[in-house]
Amino acid sequence: MAGLGQHQVDRGIAVIDEVLSGLGEVSLLGLDAEAAGVSLVALARLEARVAELRLRVLAHGVEVAVERTCGATTTATWFAHATRTTVRVSRRAVFFAEALGRYGVLRVGMAAGGVNLEQGEVIARALDAIPAEVASWVRVEAEQTLVDLAARHDAQHLRVLGERILHVVAPEVGEAHEAKQLADAEAAAEKATTLSLTPDGAGKVHGRFTIPELHAGMLRKFLMSLVVSHQDPGSATDVGRGVGSASDEPRDPTATGAVDEPTDPLQHEPQPQRRATGHELGQAFCELLERLDGTGLPETAGTGATVVVTMTLETLTGGLAAATVDTGDRIAAQTARRLACEAGIIPVVLGGRRQVLDLGRRRRRFTRAQRIALVVRDQRCTAVGCQTAAWFCHAHHDDPWARGGPTDLANGRLLCPAHHRRVHDPAYDHHTTVDNKVEFTRRT
Repeated sequence: MAGLGQHQVDRGIAVIDEVLSGLGEVSLLGLDAEAAGVSLVALARLEARVAELRLRVLAHGVEVAVERTCGATTTATWFAHATRTTVRVSRRAVFFAEALGRYGVLRVGMAAGGVNLEQGEVIARALDAIPAEVASWVRVEAEQTLVDLAARHDAQHLRVLGERILHVVAPEVGEAHEAKQLADAEAAAEKATTLSLTPDGAGKVHGRFTIPELHAGMLRKFLMSLVVSHQDPGSATDVGRGVGSASDEPRDPTATGAVDEPTDPLQHEPQPQRRATGHELGQAFCELLERLDGTGLPETAGTGATVVVTMTLETLTGGLAAATVDTGDRIAAQTARRLACEAGIIPVVLGGRRQVLDLGRRRRRFTRAQRIALVVRDQRCTAVGCQTAAWFCHAHHDDPWARGGPTDLANGRLLCPAHHRRVHDPAYDHHTTVDNKVEFTRRT
């Protein structure tokens, strides 16, 4: 390549360029499906290794101020112009290149091809998000753990694992950090809670509300349980995400953000009435949602619109560890303890006394308690790579009931409707992986 010098990096780039030039017109005839798959995986590892080298050289370019060669203001703007990429992409590359200078284990993982570019960026952001006061050994352990996890998880899963990495490498530190984060966020959300209802005089009432994520999840679940009974999960999900959106609402210039109590029609003059504030209405709305138990709504995954809060016995008795709602949200320990007292909430206490779940051959369908246990255990569809939420899934017998399989927890799993159909499709074989996931292979 023109312009390359005699540095070892330059000579290596020239060799790579020459090899790729030789492959430019090579026919792919004879590369069967299995060989093509092996080649694609190998090429992905090479991409990661080349990306690491590019980023390492880019970080060096920042140090030597490569932009001065043409009067550019920053390395990112120079790199964008030189490579015909956008400044946004170039700034992102420079940021990650500098991050690799701080995270040596991550850089080595990319250089070996074990961590791809997308995974690397996620890991770097997770490490940057660790609080400054955390001990250095925790950071080192977190970096090594995430790099190791990259061998088994894609970037999306690594992002979730990265958010919880302190709980893995230093549980006490992670619990205290998350407890403070959740408490602060919930306090801010409670302070911002509001609701307004404005009649338009034509038989309709327009509303606006701001409520905490916990209660928004409750509302979405109540409504979605009705939607899902008539629609596919995909279309229902879009509807659910629109719940509470006020972007298209008409604004009434006379609206006050609250609702007047009705006056007595027998009175000649309206009696002065106290107006509820938006904050009071918002708090009442949250309390209403907590009191609803959803027993009259259609069931999905066996729990209907009932909210399930999973916590440890330590949390229930005063610990700091956060609890998990079956909508996927995590809540502060004190909120979980309060919800455990509500009639419309099912508290699942891990480590405490459990309801008998294994019913053997006495019935074909899984009980409500068994389905709740499956939701807590599996959390989502157990097909490899599927992210469908647990409450959209069906309860499936691994060993079919019709062939003598028992209706018990050990023989059950959650599968979304699509993968439940596939597991019974004769065109596919399936097997259970070591981490209790279902992997499908098309029969030939």
